Amino acid sequence: MAPAIMMRAMPLPANQMLVFDRHVLRRRRDRAAPGFAAHDFLVQRAGDEVAERLAGINRDFDVALDLGSHRGALAEALRRTGTSPGKIGTLVSADLSPRMLREAPGLRVAADEEMLPFRGASLSLVTSILSLHWVNDLPGALIQIRRALKPDGLFLGALFGGETLTELRQSLAAAEIEMDGGLSPRVSPFADIRDVGSLLQRAGFALPVVDGDRVTVRYADPFKLMAELRGMGETNALAERRRTPLRRATMMRTAEIYREKFGLPDGRVPATFDIVIATGWAPHEDQQKPLAPGSARARLADALGADEIKAGEKTGPGGN
Repeated sequence: MAPAIMMRAMPLPANQMLVFDRHVLRRRRDRAAPGFAAHDFLVQRAGDEVAERLAGINRDFDVALDLGSHRGALAEALRRTGTSPGKIGTLVSADLSPRMLREAPGLRVAADEEMLPFRGASLSLVTSILSLHWVNDLPGALIQIRRALKPDGLFLGALFGGETLTELRQSLAAAEIEMDGGLSPRVSPFADIRDVGSLLQRAGFALPVVDGDRVTVRYADPFKLMAELRGMGETNALAERRRTPLRRATMMRTAEIYREKFGLPDGRVPATFDIVIATGWAPHEDQQKPLAPGSARARLADALGADEIKAGEKTGPGGN
């Protein structure tokens, strides 16, 4: 195994609005690391999707970064899907959690997605598999990724978005209002798929493409879901979270509401995970560009076999 590269990222500026407590997130990931393999099925699913899309791109990448790699998510996905070993020359795994990184193969960098320790135009590929939904400044993170890419370099990321954990969010809110007379943030906010597309454009990516994959997981009860989230390192790390845990009575009421509103005929409960897949390219002069208005060489009327009506002309009876 190649020697590990341990680097630390700079903290966010003092005036940056904090949605997530990244120190808590790192502790949660460190704690989840030893048993993560028993709970990484969504990382595997998203990683395989990323690997299969890479396999369909007719080019190789000399230096690639797997950002927020957990235990080497991209390397494992490339192996599982049988993607050509020559597809990527050098693969660097980076994660906020040093304990997660211990299991990653090859070069490893302990780094924060919010402040990348990489030179501009130094990477030909950046992937991120179920990690970027935890950054405080997603537009800023995407801009950093684009700057780190060489011209015509590729970003391919998967992150939780949309209606992820909507059942748990609704049940917790209803239980807290009923039992405690108010509510506090317990489930992270997630970006909408349309927002991610707009953010790629704002960050300066060319040819952005965004699509989604909805996964519904069935659990024996809501407590099994919560245990799974702990095993994933995906429990509440909101900066404005309530520091005291839920009262037992509120937790039990949450489970009751969850079953009442969302329970399945077989007694199990569903949990929704929306995985947003985002693709963008660092700009390059040779890339395909959309035609400027008025530059088309063929008329739409000819293609449709219709007569062209110029602006201001009348149609129908008496129009001649």
